[in-house]
Amino acid sequence: MSKTIFRLGAWTLALAMAGCTLAPRYERPALPVAAQYPAGDSVPARDAVELGWREMFTDARLQALIAAALENNRDLRTAVLNAERAQALYRVQRAGQLPQIDAQGSLTRGRTPADLSATGAAVTGSEYQVGLGITAFELDLFGRVRSLKDAALAEYLATAEARDAARIALIAEVAKAWLADLALREQMDLARKTLEARSEALTLARQRYEAGASSALDLKLVETLVESARVAVATLTRRSAQAGNALSLVVGAPVARGEDASLLSDQQFVADLPAGLPSQLLAQRPDLRAAELRLQSANASIGAARAAFFPRISLTAGIGSASPELSELFEAGSRSWSFVPQITLPIFDAGRNRANLRVSQVDRDLAVAGYERSIQAAFREVADALAARGSFEEQVEAQERLRQGQADRLQLAEQRYKAGIASYLDVLDAQRELFDAEQDLVEARQQRLLNLVDLYRALGGGLRERGTGA
Repeated sequence: MSKTIFRLGAWTLALAMAGCTLAPRYERPALPVAAQYPAGDSVPARDAVELGWREMFTDARLQALIAAALENNRDLRTAVLNAERAQALYRVQRAGQLPQIDAQGSLTRGRTPADLSATGAAVTGSEYQVGLGITAFELDLFGRVRSLKDAALAEYLATAEARDAARIALIAEVAKAWLADLALREQMDLARKTLEARSEALTLARQRYEAGASSALDLKLVETLVESARVAVATLTRRSAQAGNALSLVVGAPVARGEDASLLSDQQFVADLPAGLPSQLLAQRPDLRAAELRLQSANASIGAARAAFFPRISLTAGIGSASPELSELFEAGSRSWSFVPQITLPIFDAGRNRANLRVSQVDRDLAVAGYERSIQAAFREVADALAARGSFEEQVEAQERLRQGQADRLQLAEQRYKAGIASYLDVLDAQRELFDAEQDLVEARQQRLLNLVDLYRALGGGLRERGTGA
């Protein structure tokens, strides 16, 4: 009899594993964007996905911050835990394709009163049982369990891709926070130097006013510039402290901010990143791969909803030994077995199955719309970064020339003032224009570097630590 049960179990398992699936055939939606970027190019350089973030960002302190963020950032840690949870859920669904075998043991004692006993006397008896059993194992003839497993697998893979997308976004956010901190500290340093210079000029202006060599208007103008510089210092000090807090938050640990901060002009990021074609983003960006996997999961869920319209067959079976005495439990003749097949055929459910099928179909359509929206957003991010790349280079160069022109103008104004052929108002105006040009130059350099970070992230760079390994 044991051979019969074994053959029956093997036959049952074969039927379950050979079950078909009613999920519709998956087809990737067409790209809802143009075939090429508006400002695309063919720079002969390495793809962003092959460029390690340590090669992209060469500053040792920035590299240390990125490494610390990858270790400590809570958002990334949450993404990793979500991936682990999705993996465990997939294992749960996958286990449903195989029967669960349990060891069972029981003791039953009972008393039959005399008026119900066949012997006319009260009977007290015991029954011992031990064995192996399969409880309610579903024969997956129509692929319901398989579709649920496929949907769970796609969800797990999508969550893993989302984890990689979070890693890329985190690296970019650290770089941006670092650049913001550098820019504000550089601007604050310029404001402090300007405040010192204007304070010295105010001392001289007061001496000239007290000596009758200048008017009260000139003195008030100098005082106005001093207060303006003091306002700039206070504002930039506050913003710099907030930038440091933001950097600590994204890193996930306190960040020591020394006085020897690098200048934006010292930062050298890789600029020759080839854009490729929009279709390549599907393989380069994990967030797009995650969106497509969620679409595949929704597609598989339709198969499970369709299978609910068909009969569901489940099996419960067991083999073991039973005896009224514990000492006789494993003796000859004590073997027992059971085989209980059960079939459930939906007849009337008030439209529940049809509604569930419609829900799964709408979920699939929503996933298609989300996937296409993700592609369009990715296309715009790359296109915007490409469009800005050349213009930022020109802007920085023009701003450097403007700053130098304002410096020359201030020098000439001071010479003319000392020669008595120009008023002090011209000097003050030149000082103000030079300060604004210096601040704008720092901001232009920051925007140029931020654009490179955005392009690197938009093209899917940041998963690799080095160019030759993950």
